[in-house]
Amino acid sequence: MQYKAIKLVKRPKINITPDLFETVTLETPKIKDGEILLKQTHMSLDPAMKGWMTEDRNSYIPPVELGEVMRSSGVAEVIESRNREFSVGDRVQGMIGWTEYAVSKGQGLNKLPPEISAEAVLCVLSLPGLTAYQGLMEIAKPKAGETLVVSGAAGSVGSMVGQIAKAEGLRVIGTAGTDDKCRWLEDELGFDKAINYKSDDLARELKDATPDGVDIYFENTGGAVQHITFYRMNVHGRIVVCGMIADYNTDKPSAGPNWMNMIRRRLTMTGFAMPDHWDAVPAMSVKLLGYYKAGKLKYRAHTLSGLESAIEGINLLFTGGNTGKLMVEL
Repeated sequence: MQYKAIKLVKRPKINITPDLFETVTLETPKIKDGEILLKQTHMSLDPAMKGWMTEDRNSYIPPVELGEVMRSSGVAEVIESRNREFSVGDRVQGMIGWTEYAVSKGQGLNKLPPEISAEAVLCVLSLPGLTAYQGLMEIAKPKAGETLVVSGAAGSVGSMVGQIAKAEGLRVIGTAGTDDKCRWLEDELGFDKAINYKSDDLARELKDATPDGVDIYFENTGGAVQHITFYRMNVHGRIVVCGMIADYNTDKPSAGPNWMNMIRRRLTMTGFAMPDHWDAVPAMSVKLLGYYKAGKLKYRAHTLSGLESAIEGINLLFTGGNTGKLMVEL
């Protein structure tokens, strides 16, 4: 039996272009003792992939090597097993890659409860939910009654951050790039206020939405909202830096705020990446599943169809064209 996979064959310069990838047809391998054969059903597309494609070897994770299947997380079904820990029919989640089938020894794979959909897994229990929980709960350490501002709030991570914060009793302000996304944040997810960052008077709107200042800023995007929020921070405020998507497709990153306010306000700023925290994933997954089952975590998926749709579709993450967690159904 044959299947398709997509390999990374060139490094991006600024933008992700189709010539970076090669679609190959492969023969399904025979598995050996200790291995399982996976049929992937859903594949996640995430902004971090841009960094994984580059040559940067000082980052938090090694780059995808040229000629290798592009890295991604996904949901798959075990269709053949010679591993006592996995049975045919088990559903698993883990780093599987841009491929229809894969062989694994089981390392890094988590078995999934049968009652939760693949969409919910990728939106809540996968990288977006885990990143949101780690950054907010373990790094920012929120307290009920505090004010949180989250940029990129309608994105896969930002929407989880805001909902977890609401579940923990915070006042939540989000920024997003369209009025439709802002309505979704307020009407469906329960944000106290959502602001279109393209507003003609973003500074005034953010000030009006945070009359008591900002205790936690969860940074996903960079851009103008970063500068405005930085100067709204309260004493002993915490800034959690998760992403800077506004700078991912530029050769000249924007200048950051002056650090004097960090001294004046005694701020803490922390960058983080999930590979440092893989050991905590099982405990975080339990927490996230609890929020989800209690109806406190909603999501919106933007689903593409077919493996090769990832080649063009990944750029939706950088144009704001996706209307929810971006994924591919195989």
